Amino acid sequence: MVVLPYTIAFLLLSSLQTVKIANSQSFIGINYGQVADNLPPPPSTAKLLQSTLIQKVRLYGSDPAIIKALANTGIGIVIGTANGDILGLASDPNFAKSWINTNVLPLYPASNIILITVGNEVMTSNDQNLMNKLLPAMQNVQNALNDASLGGKIKVSTVHSMGVLKQSEPPSSGSFDPSYGDLMKGLLEFNSVNGSPFAINPYPYFAYRSDTRPETLAFCLFQPNAGRMDGNTKIKYMNMFDAQVDAVYSALNSMGFKNVEIVVAETGWPFKGDDNDVGPSIENAKAYNGNLIAHLRSMVGTPLMPGKSVDTYLFALYDEDLKPGPGSERSFGLFKTDLTMVYDVGLSTSSQTQPLAAVTQPLVLAAATNTSTSTTNNNSSTSTSTTTGTGTSTSTSSSTNNISISSGNGSNKVYLNRIFYLGLLYGFMGLSLICFFSFFWCFPGILTPFLKGEKSHSGFVATPPNKFNSQCAS
Repeated sequence: MVVLPYTIAFLLLSSLQTVKIANSQSFIGINYGQVADNLPPPPSTAKLLQSTLIQKVRLYGSDPAIIKALANTGIGIVIGTANGDILGLASDPNFAKSWINTNVLPLYPASNIILITVGNEVMTSNDQNLMNKLLPAMQNVQNALNDASLGGKIKVSTVHSMGVLKQSEPPSSGSFDPSYGDLMKGLLEFNSVNGSPFAINPYPYFAYRSDTRPETLAFCLFQPNAGRMDGNTKIKYMNMFDAQVDAVYSALNSMGFKNVEIVVAETGWPFKGDDNDVGPSIENAKAYNGNLIAHLRSMVGTPLMPGKSVDTYLFALYDEDLKPGPGSERSFGLFKTDLTMVYDVGLSTSSQTQPLAAVTQPLVLAAATNTSTSTTNNNSSTSTSTTTGTGTSTSTSSSTNNISISSGNGSNKVYLNRIFYLGLLYGFMGLSLICFFSFFWCFPGILTPFLKGEKSHSGFVATPPNKFNSQCAS
């Protein structure tokens, strides 16, 4: 039949589209810190990134060599202003305009700059003057973008540590530290009005360091454990990452900003550390990053934000050998500076690995069945983090208890099932087209009266005689 080649072509294109959707990892980004003296040339890094499924890169500054190297790759780029620039940006609109003219206009749109972060973890810096100037600095940068007709194309925000939360356990009770008061409200209003994200740095690694029980490690690594439940929502959580992100969502919701997008600006796990460091190892780092990536790919989301994956920037692309602090601070890199992998978490387009322990959908239990579970495992822990792009900021995160994780291959099953059903949908559409055209190929007379405006006395279309035999017998 003449329609058959077109239907086959449609099915082939549909299959390709299914594969494209399956391989799209637009929610996976990576941090590219530069506190090092042994980093490879930017063009080599750009080529490395193109060989991976990483779609976004966060810089802590605005190095033009790196930004230019990423031109025409389609990779989204987050650039940042230094904390030391905040006072100048806040007090002088012309300085903000000059910053945009220097760091954005010569490079955009060839280099796909998507976000400018003004400062890093300023609100937990204990520098009140800097905190007070943060919002005016963001506003002046936004105004400079607007003047350059880029206001709707490049967003402006800032990055926070988990220390901005006063409470994070249970996740449904997440709330911001009231000492930030109107300052935080002003930042959130800015995010809301300009459609920019609330960027946060959750680190389950630091939560584990303050509570080194085996079950806590499993909870942080997306591995099977007894579980922790949110007594308010009766939701069993699968992992610390979801618990921390949902605590942020609850904090936003409590202030009336639940529609502000959350972006995970940093998260990771070191693969080695000093002798007294607790938690760093190749096995743990591979488990955390690999299972986190699998969780994001599953598109399960978090219990309070189901069905979507939060944009997440892994920490980090390379080790930074000049960062101060314990040895673990210099051991977060997924790649060595010779461009080989430290360990494989399935980011390479040519080699994707299975996660060490896949995750499953959260379980919502009836209140009547949970009274005993929700009162056990009631430990909470607080951790302090110094892992930032500069290695100088502080991040405090409270671990949640009463939350649960399940074993099995849920993450991969959910992900593959969605691809499978999408393929079935396309296949069904193709077969429907075959049947449709085949029917009218064999019974063309059915359409003829419609085209002529004729109708039988019974209300059904009159079919001219002998059309069936003349078409289908040939």
